[in-house]
Amino acid sequence: MVFKINVKGYFEENSYFFIDEKTKHGFIIDPGAEGEKLSEIIEYKNWTIEKILLTHGHFDHIGGIKFLKNKYSIPVYAHKESDIYLLDTTMNLSRQCNLNMTSKADYYLEDDEIIKLEANPNFYLQTIFTPGHTIDSCIFYNEGEKIAFVGDTIFKGAIGNPNYLGGNQRELINSIVKKIFVLPNDTILYSGHSDETTVGIERKRYSM
Repeated sequence: MVFKINVKGYFEENSYFFIDEKTKHGFIIDPGAEGEKLSEIIEYKNWTIEKILLTHGHFDHIGGIKFLKNKYSIPVYAHKESDIYLLDTTMNLSRQCNLNMTSKADYYLEDDEIIKLEANPNFYLQTIFTPGHTIDSCIFYNEGEKIAFVGDTIFKGAIGNPNYLGGNQRELINSIVKKIFVLPNDTILYSGHSDETTVGIERKRYSM
C-alpha cells in the first residue's frame, strides 16, 4: 500500500510510505521535510518503519531524516555514490538555499539490490540505478505491485533536471529509456514533485 505525503521545506516534495498491510511494517521513501509530521502519521497509523530509502541526496529529499532517526533509529539506505551529495552542502544544494544540510547513509545500495522487510521478506523493493539527475539517482521498483518510486528522474509530463552538479542529460535520457521505459506500461510512477503517472503514458508522450 502506497501513501503519498506532501511535505514542505524550502520546496514542496512528495514523501512516500510503502506499507505491508499484513504486518503494518514498511519503508519511507525520501522524507524531504517535516519529520514531525511524518512521525505523527506513523504513530497514528501504528506503523513500524524499518528503513528510510533515498532516491538521491538532494536536500529537499533528506530534510526529515534527522527527526525520524532521532526518534526511531531507522537506518538510511542510499545508493553507494550518495555521500557525494549527503555530506556536501554544495552538491546537495542546501548551501545555495542557506540551509547547510547534511545527512549520512547507514547502508549503501548496489544496482539491482533487493530491499526486504524483516517482518515480511516477501515485501520488497528493487533498487535500479538511474543516474542523470544526480550521480547517485536510483529508483525503487516492485514488480508485483507494478509501482516505482522514481524520485526526480522523471515526472508526470517532464523529465528530471540534469543541470545541477553531477547531472548529465545523456545519462538521464539513457536511464529513462533503458531503465524505466522497459518496465510494464501499467507501472505507476511515483515522483518527488508531481502527480503519479504510468510508464505507458510517459513513453507515449516522449515517443521513446
